[in-house]
Amino acid sequence: MLRKNRPAFAIGEEPLGNIRGHDIELYLDVERPYPPILRRPPYPVSLETRKEIEKHINELLDMDGIRKIGHNEIVEITTPVLIT
Repeated sequence: MLRKNRPAFAIGEEPLGNIRGHDIELYLDVERPYPPILRRPPYPVSLETRKEIEKHINELLDMDGIRKIGHNEIVEITTPVLIT
């Protein structure tokens, strides 16, 4: 069963499982207007950190874990990036 459904599971080379054809809806338990912690503007980071962030963003884009948004698309909630 695991081998048959292998794409659904994370493995070393591909840290995110990938199931296509199924959508989920996420609901926030925070009402509008969203608190400032969820609406943070971009902040400066070092060149080294920026390169690492771009590397991880590209990996997530390649795995369809995230998607790019249009420059006119409204995004009400952003999430900070943590480098550990």
